[in-house]
Amino acid sequence: MPIAASADGADIYYERHGAGPVILFVHGSGGHHAAWWQQVAALRDRFTVVTVDLRGFGKSDSSMPEFDGQDFPGDLIAVLEAEDLRDVLLVGQSIGAVAALRAALNRPDRVSGVALGHSLGGLDHPELSELVATDRAEAVKLPVLDRLLSKSFQTSQPALTFLFQQMGTFNVAKMADLRNLSANGPSIDEIVSSGVQVWFLAGETDAVLSLATVRRAHELVKGSHLEVVPGAPHSMYWEAPGDYNAAIVKIREALRCPS
Repeated sequence: MPIAASADGADIYYERHGAGPVILFVHGSGGHHAAWWQQVAALRDRFTVVTVDLRGFGKSDSSMPEFDGQDFPGDLIAVLEAEDLRDVLLVGQSIGAVAALRAALNRPDRVSGVALGHSLGGLDHPELSELVATDRAEAVKLPVLDRLLSKSFQTSQPALTFLFQQMGTFNVAKMADLRNLSANGPSIDEIVSSGVQVWFLAGETDAVLSLATVRRAHELVKGSHLEVVPGAPHSMYWEAPGDYNAAIVKIREALRCPS
């Protein structure tokens, strides 16, 4: 069972599959390493696929009395160092994208690119913060499951919908427990000057973060890229794995190796 020790001593569980260019997936608030089962199975023949449990989630250390989102980037860096990974594409889902972006900015020697799935990565910008707040105000009007999966999927795939709901039951940390998740977020200048390539990975029908907001972030972050999965909801990695995986492959293959 692979375990990486973070700087503050927390034990971080991770798994490594396959061989080739590295893709490291970072789960959202209701997930853990096993949430990526449809990605691991599809990509491990061509890529090194790494999955991780942030502290408080899955098999990682959950003994701390509270969970601070500021610690999550260090959890990822611990895995990068334990496996001596370089030229990595970090793929973050929702809150996982916040941790992924910060880890990338902290260790550009190991991370070449980051894909922000359904998230702006905690980017600190007044216009974007206002847009995100507006999107969330609309999202909270919906039942939680309807924010994450489409109604049609819930109806046609009841077993996968049930499994999706069960994933979070393996976690100690819940969204309400996470402190400082988006505090002290990076500025646009920090991102641009880092040299890390950034992709905004958006689902066309995301009910949590609108495509219009993501497009605006892409416009503001000069040199960034935008990848949109048509018809996909917030949890597109789960509901539309074929299209999602194709987008990830496209991003990984477009990622320039560091000179």
